[in-house]
Amino acid sequence: MTKTPIQLAIFARAPIAGKCKTRLIPALGAEGAAQLHATLVEQTVKTALAVPHAEVTLWTVEEPCHTFFQRLAADYPSLRWQLQPEGDLGERMNHVFMTQQQPTLLMGSDCPAFTPDLLQHYAYLLTQHPVVFVPAEDGGYVLVGLQTPCPQIFEPMEWGTAEVMQQTRQRLQQMQIDWVEAESLWDIDRPEDLNRLTVSSNSLHSA
Repeated sequence: MTKTPIQLAIFARAPIAGKCKTRLIPALGAEGAAQLHATLVEQTVKTALAVPHAEVTLWTVEEPCHTFFQRLAADYPSLRWQLQPEGDLGERMNHVFMTQQQPTLLMGSDCPAFTPDLLQHYAYLLTQHPVVFVPAEDGGYVLVGLQTPCPQIFEPMEWGTAEVMQQTRQRLQQMQIDWVEAESLWDIDRPEDLNRLTVSSNSLHSA
Protein backbone atom coordinates (compact mmCIF):
# COMPACT_ATOMS: atom_id res chain seq x y z
CA MET A 1 0.00 0.00 0.00
CA THR A 2 1.33 3.43 -0.91
CA LYS A 3 2.64 5.73 1.80
CA THR A 4 1.44 8.81 -0.05
CA PRO A 5 -0.72 10.90 2.31
CA ILE A 6 -4.42 10.17 1.95
CA GLN A 7 -6.60 13.28 1.82
CA LEU A 8 -9.81 12.71 3.77
CA ALA A 9 -12.43 15.46 4.02
CA ILE A 10 -15.40 15.25 6.41
CA PHE A 11 -18.54 17.38 6.29
CA ALA A 12 -19.99 18.20 9.70
CA ARG A 13 -22.13 20.70 11.50
CA ALA A 14 -22.22 21.58 15.19
CA PRO A 15 -24.50 19.47 17.41
CA ILE A 16 -27.06 22.23 18.00
CA ALA A 17 -30.43 20.93 19.18
CA GLY A 18 -33.09 21.48 16.56
CA LYS A 19 -30.58 22.21 13.78
CA CYS A 20 -29.03 18.80 13.14
CA LYS A 21 -30.46 15.34 12.51
CA THR A 22 -33.91 16.89 12.45
CA ARG A 23 -35.49 13.75 10.96
CA LEU A 24 -34.48 11.90 14.13
CA ILE A 25 -36.17 14.37 16.47
CA PRO A 26 -39.50 12.46 16.54
CA ALA A 27 -37.63 9.41 17.88
CA LEU A 28 -34.94 11.03 20.05
CA GLY A 29 -36.04 14.57 20.76
CA ALA A 30 -34.00 17.59 19.73
CA GLU A 31 -31.35 17.14 22.42
CA GLY A 32 -31.05 13.41 21.84
CA ALA A 33 -30.64 13.88 18.09
CA ALA A 34 -27.94 16.49 18.70
CA GLN A 35 -26.11 14.19 21.11
CA LEU A 36 -26.20 11.34 18.61
CA HIS A 37 -24.92 13.68 15.92
CA ALA A 38 -21.97 14.69 18.12
CA THR A 39 -21.13 11.02 18.68
CA LEU A 40 -21.31 10.28 14.96
CA VAL A 41 -19.06 13.20 14.07
CA GLU A 42 -16.43 12.25 16.63
CA GLN A 43 -16.55 8.58 15.61
CA THR A 44 -16.01 9.60 11.99
CA VAL A 45 -13.05 11.79 12.93
CA LYS A 46 -11.48 8.99 14.99
CA THR A 47 -11.96 6.50 12.17
CA ALA A 48 -10.44 8.82 9.58
CA LEU A 49 -7.45 9.69 11.76
CA ALA A 50 -6.78 5.98 12.27
CA VAL A 51 -6.04 5.58 8.54
CA PRO A 52 -2.26 5.39 8.02
CA HIS A 53 -0.81 8.51 6.38
CA ALA A 54 -4.18 10.25 6.41
CA GLU A 55 -4.47 14.02 6.33
CA VAL A 56 -7.94 14.70 7.70
CA THR A 57 -9.84 17.96 7.29
CA LEU A 58 -13.13 18.69 9.02
CA TRP A 59 -15.26 21.00 6.90
CA THR A 60 -17.70 22.69 9.28
CA VAL A 61 -20.86 24.65 8.63
CA GLU A 62 -20.27 26.81 11.69
CA GLU A 63 -17.06 28.53 12.72
CA PRO A 64 -14.72 26.23 14.71
CA CYS A 65 -15.33 28.37 17.83
CA HIS A 66 -18.29 26.17 18.80
CA THR A 67 -17.47 24.38 22.05
CA PHE A 68 -17.87 20.95 20.45
CA PHE A 69 -15.34 21.80 17.75
CA GLN A 70 -13.01 23.33 20.33
CA ARG A 71 -12.99 20.04 22.23
CA LEU A 72 -12.32 18.08 19.05
CA ALA A 73 -9.42 20.41 18.25
CA ALA A 74 -7.96 19.79 21.70
CA ASP A 75 -8.47 16.03 21.62
CA TYR A 76 -7.30 15.54 18.01
CA PRO A 77 -4.53 18.09 17.37
CA SER A 78 -3.66 16.68 13.93
CA LEU A 79 -7.19 17.40 12.67
CA ARG A 80 -7.34 20.20 10.11
CA TRP A 81 -10.20 22.67 9.75
CA GLN A 82 -12.00 24.43 6.93
CA LEU A 83 -15.26 26.37 6.77
CA GLN A 84 -17.86 25.24 4.27
CA PRO A 85 -18.95 28.00 1.87
CA GLU A 86 -22.49 29.14 1.17
CA GLY A 87 -24.47 27.19 -1.41
CA ASP A 88 -26.30 23.91 -1.85
CA LEU A 89 -24.70 20.56 -1.07
CA GLY A 90 -23.32 20.16 -4.57
CA GLU A 91 -21.68 23.58 -4.55
CA ARG A 92 -20.13 22.92 -1.16
CA MET A 93 -18.80 19.50 -2.21
CA ASN A 94 -17.34 20.92 -5.40
CA HIS A 95 -15.63 23.64 -3.33
CA VAL A 96 -13.78 20.98 -1.33
CA PHE A 97 -12.26 19.40 -4.42
CA MET A 98 -11.46 22.78 -5.98
CA THR A 99 -9.70 23.76 -2.75
CA GLN A 100 -7.80 20.50 -2.29
CA GLN A 101 -6.59 20.27 -5.92
CA GLN A 102 -5.37 16.72 -5.29
CA PRO A 103 -6.98 13.27 -4.97
CA THR A 104 -9.43 13.49 -2.09
CA LEU A 105 -12.12 11.38 -0.43
CA LEU A 106 -15.07 13.38 0.88
CA MET A 107 -17.50 11.79 3.32
CA GLY A 108 -20.36 12.70 5.57
CA SER A 109 -20.32 12.22 9.32
CA ASP A 110 -23.31 9.93 9.74
CA CYS A 111 -22.05 6.57 8.45
CA PRO A 112 -20.93 4.40 11.40
CA ALA A 113 -20.12 1.58 8.97
CA PHE A 114 -16.87 3.29 7.93
CA THR A 115 -13.68 1.64 9.18
CA PRO A 116 -10.03 2.62 8.69
CA ASP A 117 -9.55 -0.40 6.41
CA LEU A 118 -12.51 0.60 4.25
CA LEU A 119 -11.27 4.18 3.91
CA GLN A 120 -7.83 2.93 2.97
CA HIS A 121 -9.45 0.66 0.38
CA TYR A 122 -11.36 3.58 -1.11
CA ALA A 123 -8.12 5.56 -1.28
CA TYR A 124 -6.54 2.70 -3.21
CA LEU A 125 -9.50 2.59 -5.60
CA LEU A 126 -8.98 6.30 -6.21
CA THR A 127 -5.47 5.58 -7.47
CA GLN A 128 -7.02 3.29 -10.09
CA HIS A 129 -10.09 5.33 -11.10
CA PRO A 130 -10.74 9.05 -11.50
CA VAL A 131 -13.99 8.85 -9.51
CA VAL A 132 -15.02 6.64 -6.57
CA PHE A 133 -18.46 6.45 -4.97
CA VAL A 134 -19.79 4.59 -1.96
CA PRO A 135 -23.56 4.44 -2.46
CA ALA A 136 -25.91 4.73 0.50
CA GLU A 137 -28.64 2.16 0.89
CA ASP A 138 -31.23 4.95 0.83
CA GLY A 139 -30.31 5.98 -2.72
CA GLY A 140 -27.74 8.67 -2.09
CA TYR A 141 -24.06 8.22 -1.39
CA VAL A 142 -21.94 8.41 1.76
CA LEU A 143 -18.57 9.06 0.13
CA VAL A 144 -17.22 10.46 -3.12
CA GLY A 145 -13.59 10.53 -4.20
CA LEU A 146 -12.11 12.48 -7.10
CA GLN A 147 -8.61 12.51 -8.50
CA THR A 148 -9.21 16.01 -9.89
CA PRO A 149 -12.11 18.47 -9.55
CA CYS A 150 -15.16 17.77 -11.72
CA PRO A 151 -17.83 20.43 -11.12
CA GLN A 152 -20.30 18.83 -13.54
CA ILE A 153 -20.87 15.95 -11.12
CA PHE A 154 -22.31 18.33 -8.55
CA GLU A 155 -24.39 20.59 -10.76
CA PRO A 156 -27.95 21.25 -9.56
CA MET A 157 -29.54 18.05 -8.35
CA GLU A 158 -32.41 17.12 -6.04
CA TRP A 159 -30.22 16.44 -3.01
CA GLY A 160 -31.68 14.36 -0.22
CA THR A 161 -33.80 12.17 -2.49
CA ALA A 162 -33.59 8.45 -3.21
CA GLU A 163 -32.61 9.21 -6.81
CA VAL A 164 -29.30 10.99 -6.17
CA MET A 165 -26.97 8.07 -6.88
CA GLN A 166 -28.90 6.95 -9.95
CA GLN A 167 -28.97 10.48 -11.35
CA THR A 168 -25.25 10.72 -10.67
CA ARG A 169 -24.61 7.48 -12.58
CA GLN A 170 -26.55 8.82 -15.54
CA ARG A 171 -24.57 12.04 -15.44
CA LEU A 172 -21.25 10.18 -15.34
CA GLN A 173 -22.31 8.01 -18.28
CA GLN A 174 -23.29 11.07 -20.30
CA MET A 175 -19.91 12.67 -19.58
CA GLN A 176 -18.14 9.36 -20.36
CA ILE A 177 -16.30 9.47 -17.05
CA ASP A 178 -14.88 6.23 -15.66
CA TRP A 179 -15.94 5.57 -12.08
CA VAL A 180 -16.07 2.74 -9.59
CA GLU A 181 -18.60 2.01 -6.87
CA ALA A 182 -17.77 0.24 -3.65
CA GLU A 183 -20.33 -1.80 -1.74
CA SER A 184 -23.29 0.21 -0.45
CA LEU A 185 -23.27 1.27 3.20
CA TRP A 186 -25.95 2.52 5.56
CA ASP A 187 -26.11 5.84 7.33
CA ILE A 188 -28.17 7.37 10.11
CA ASP A 189 -30.83 9.70 8.75
CA ARG A 190 -34.23 8.34 9.74
CA PRO A 191 -35.75 6.82 12.89
CA GLU A 192 -35.76 3.36 11.29
CA ASP A 193 -31.97 3.60 10.87
CA LEU A 194 -31.55 3.66 14.66
CA ASN A 195 -32.33 -0.06 14.82
CA ARG A 196 -28.98 -0.76 13.18
CA LEU A 197 -26.99 0.84 15.96
CA THR A 198 -26.12 -2.32 17.89
CA VAL A 199 -23.47 -2.95 20.50
CA SER A 200 -20.35 -4.35 18.84
CA SER A 201 -16.64 -3.72 18.65
CA ASN A 202 -17.38 -0.94 16.17
CA SER A 203 -20.45 0.36 17.97
CA LEU A 204 -20.99 4.00 18.76
CA HIS A 205 -21.42 2.97 22.39
CA SER A 206 -17.68 2.32 22.53
CA ALA A 207 -16.77 5.66 20.97
